[in-house]
Amino acid sequence: MPDQAIKSVAGIFDLSGRVALVSGASSGIGRHFAITLAAAGAEVIVTARRIDLLHALVADIQASGGKARAIAVDVTRRLSVQACLDATLDACGQLDIVVNNAGVSNTKNVLKYNDEDWDAILDTNLKGAWILSQEAAIRMVGAGRGGSIINVTSILADRVAGGLGPYCAAKAGLSHLTRSMALELARHAIRVNAIAPGYIITELNQEFLLSPAGDQLKSRIPSRTFGEYSSLDGALLLLASDAGKYMTGSEIVVDGGHLCSGL
Repeated sequence: MPDQAIKSVAGIFDLSGRVALVSGASSGIGRHFAITLAAAGAEVIVTARRIDLLHALVADIQASGGKARAIAVDVTRRLSVQACLDATLDACGQLDIVVNNAGVSNTKNVLKYNDEDWDAILDTNLKGAWILSQEAAIRMVGAGRGGSIINVTSILADRVAGGLGPYCAAKAGLSHLTRSMALELARHAIRVNAIAPGYIITELNQEFLLSPAGDQLKSRIPSRTFGEYSSLDGALLLLASDAGKYMTGSEIVVDGGHLCSGL
């Protein structure tokens, strides 16, 4: 009986037979998410604008025994997204999981941002997630299989940091969009949830986070640690798999307690 119970618990996180698409998969968190989903048994469609990096990721996943395909896409362009999703369905026959991870940022004083900065950040982080979610949902509804849409938001959807006004606005919008889409798509068995990471060490930010200035930031996090890519795996697999089948409109915060720190 104990062995059966262990197998049963492990099985609810199994993604075998499912197809997952990850945007912004060429590097960082998106790349790690693709590897994690493939390790859980999913066939993974990795998407981004940099196709050369996607091909390298596919090779890594296949070398580890996983299944993956690369498709270039610009999430800010609806025709590009439509072509990507249609190619996914042509190749795999289904789409079960979408992870909206594509994102960009900038750091400027609020008085220094211009319209081009605003458009670039909002278009990718919010509009891009909207387009991909909507187009994926249209196809999921048509297939009648249900599905899971996972948006990568941020603790900056609820708190703010200096120099990141447009990014904070985009993530706050995506957080609320998650709940709005969850409300309307639940009747189609499509779950829409979000993961809100805190400070995760990545290739782009590690120089700062591992510096004396980063140490000062870390001292304000209750756990006194920064997260790693693997810190997000539990939330990802919960929302992607049957383990989270009764969850929709939820946002899982993974931040070492940062959001609950005192002011």
